[in-house]
Amino acid sequence: MEGAVRVFAGEFNRSSLSVQSPETGGAPYVVTPTGAWCRTMYLSGALTEVSGSSDMLRCRLADPTGAFDLVIGGGSSELADAFRRIVVPSFITVTGSAQIYQKNGTCTCSLRPDSVHVVDRTVRDTWVLRTADLTMRRLERLSGAILGQPADEQVRVAIEHYHPIHEQVREFIALVELALSVVQLSATLPLAPVDHRELIIRILKENQSERGITIDEVIALAGLQGIPSHTAQGTINDLIREDECYQPQKGTIKLL
Repeated sequence: MEGAVRVFAGEFNRSSLSVQSPETGGAPYVVTPTGAWCRTMYLSGALTEVSGSSDMLRCRLADPTGAFDLVIGGGSSELADAFRRIVVPSFITVTGSAQIYQKNGTCTCSLRPDSVHVVDRTVRDTWVLRTADLTMRRLERLSGAILGQPADEQVRVAIEHYHPIHEQVREFIALVELALSVVQLSATLPLAPVDHRELIIRILKENQSERGITIDEVIALAGLQGIPSHTAQGTINDLIREDECYQPQKGTIKLL
């Protein structure tokens, strides 16, 4: 059985690709820029708006990166009534079907809910943590494919449509960082220190070619390991000053 996909709103709303299901009569997939194939989705966030009539109810579910549009048809009266009873704003979880509409070259993404539950902030934060982890895993596969590493069919389809570059990977890393910044972590959780210098050197050793590797690629790969872009750039500058590496040409770096 196919599981429900977790994706941040900031990524889902950038989607512009729909792929038909191989199953006869199956609903199409919405393919996101990082390669998530969305059909059934599981979301959590704050319900910020409920509006509409008996024929169509429109709601907004906000996560830390943006908002999902939820559309409930008139035939789902019990579900629509459930949404109307929820106090705005409230944290909720929603399961539903991904949808994408294209008109005049513009794509609009939304979700058709099947269920809704009122939850607390802890449930929302847990969803953010899990969604962040899954997004970073997709970004790691995507970044590897950009570098020429073997990729599965789902990643290849996303690359052929969106033509991603490392700058876009960095943008999605920043989106994940934004989402994580709102999570209330317990102060008792120990944080393992990260040796930025050793990590950057390892990235260079594992990924540079005879001509080196672009600085943008190094920063993107470091971001996948949780290093902010400004920290990675500063570490690279230090390595250059210390003659641990050099720039064969502008924008490229290589270990000595």
